[in-house]
Amino acid sequence: MRDLKAILEVQGASKRFGGLQALQNVHLRVAPGEVYGLIGPNGAGKTTFFNVITGLYKADQGDFFIGQKRYEPSAVDQVAKAGIARTFQNIRLFKEMTVLENVMVAQHIKTHVGVWGALLQSAAFKAEERAIKERALSLLSYVGIEHFAHQRARTLSYGDQRRLEIARALATEPLVLALDEPAAGMNATEKLGLRDLIQKIRSSGVSVLLIEHDVKLVMGLCDRVSVLDEGHLICEGAPEEVQSNPKVIQAYLGLGAASDA
Repeated sequence: MRDLKAILEVQGASKRFGGLQALQNVHLRVAPGEVYGLIGPNGAGKTTFFNVITGLYKADQGDFFIGQKRYEPSAVDQVAKAGIARTFQNIRLFKEMTVLENVMVAQHIKTHVGVWGALLQSAAFKAEERAIKERALSLLSYVGIEHFAHQRARTLSYGDQRRLEIARALATEPLVLALDEPAAGMNATEKLGLRDLIQKIRSSGVSVLLIEHDVKLVMGLCDRVSVLDEGHLICEGAPEEVQSNPKVIQAYLGLGAASDA
């Protein structure tokens, strides 16, 4: 049954890789302005599920809705147009472009001036480019790295590259921001800054879907959490419910697979 209050809803998602059933009939419902965590032991299928939702993998079956509209997660760019922006565990920036240019590029998915307007440098094109630059600078300020605007992306620290990737994702004006292991490689101070930034994003009305191995961060940040194990959803609820669930305890304490699916 559809949840008409959900901003993102997935029903019955399944995905097989050859003889491996990576996902089996998994569902997800994220509310507007919610931080939703997706966790599980190695091999649980959470990365596969994340990639299915965001169009990196095509699901074998399942129904997908964003903002009450059905979407087909068959390509990352189509998912972005539907209203979901994502980051990756391995940072994917244009390293030789400036910090500002990285964010400006992301906004072109929303531009209205066509190819001829760009080629002819029309007044409409110039006005749109000014607006894009202003918006990009505003987003850099929002994530706290505006002072690096004209530096090459590769010169930023690891934590600031993560912030740039988030700014670039926000440039597409998503309804849902999907973060794949955003705290990976961060020190304790950087993690605190990341937590504050995610809370700030949530306060702006953007929902956040979070995959993260740092369970302490997830439990202290998320409104609700889903737990996957061997491709199945074994628990969903508030952090305190999830932490005390016997199936979750067994999944984390039992013998898990060697790598994530």
